[in-house]
Amino acid sequence: MKVIRNQEYGGERPLYCERDLRLEDVVIHEGESALKETANIEAIRCRFEGKYPLWCCDGFTVRDSFFTVGARAGIWYSRDMLMEDCIIDAPKTFREAERLTLRRVLIDAASETFWHCRGGLLEDVRALRADYIFMQSSGLEIRNLKLQGNYSFQWARDVVIRDSDLDTKDAFWECDNVTVYDSRIDGEFLGWHSRNLHLVRCHIGGSQPLCYATGLVLEDCTFDPSADLAFEYSDVQATVRGAVTSIKNPRSGFIKVGSVGELIWDENCKAPASCRVETGYQKA
Repeated sequence: MKVIRNQEYGGERPLYCERDLRLEDVVIHEGESALKETANIEAIRCRFEGKYPLWCCDGFTVRDSFFTVGARAGIWYSRDMLMEDCIIDAPKTFREAERLTLRRVLIDAASETFWHCRGGLLEDVRALRADYIFMQSSGLEIRNLKLQGNYSFQWARDVVIRDSDLDTKDAFWECDNVTVYDSRIDGEFLGWHSRNLHLVRCHIGGSQPLCYATGLVLEDCTFDPSADLAFEYSDVQATVRGAVTSIKNPRSGFIKVGSVGELIWDENCKAPASCRVETGYQKA
């Protein structure tokens, strides 16, 4: 493997189509597409300042590196990436990418990031200013994600999330086959129009959660007092510990809950209007 140390590059495509290359303490200055169409690349303690640095790359590792705000739209159409202990200050970093692994990564400007990505593992990732993150992505396993940003996971499918803290409104809209374990989800209008959303031991906050959902399952979840008017027009099977402020017009299934402040059934309830709501639930 060729090694380049302590060098600086800029302009258009300075390392285009390189193969089997290790970069150590390299700076990529303003320009475009520094490492486009490359394969088997390692970047250690590098700084990326130019746009589109890693497009159409096949197999690359990035460690202890920094992507400045100028490195926008940084990693698109690439495959088989490992990124560890990095900071990303640029938006729109990952799109149309496959088989991504991120560990201990801070994405400080994560808006419109992880669009149309397929297959990946995220561990100990923090994503801030993350509006529209994970849109239409699939096949992801996520552990210990700290997320601050709205409209997350829209149209996502086949995603598993564990031990995470999600501060996000309009999350999981129209998602398919998403399971969340042992996490906090805080933000209004959670999971509307979702299909097969499964929440296990999660704490849910924000107004009007889990409406218009089909195949919705909750296991031993808890609700914040802000989570009112829940389950409207949803097909749901739920066990909820403690109190729910209000439940409105669930469509079918069952809800077993500790207590309900207000249970609303009115003339707008949709057929089959067969959901059973039982109070007094306690975890066995």
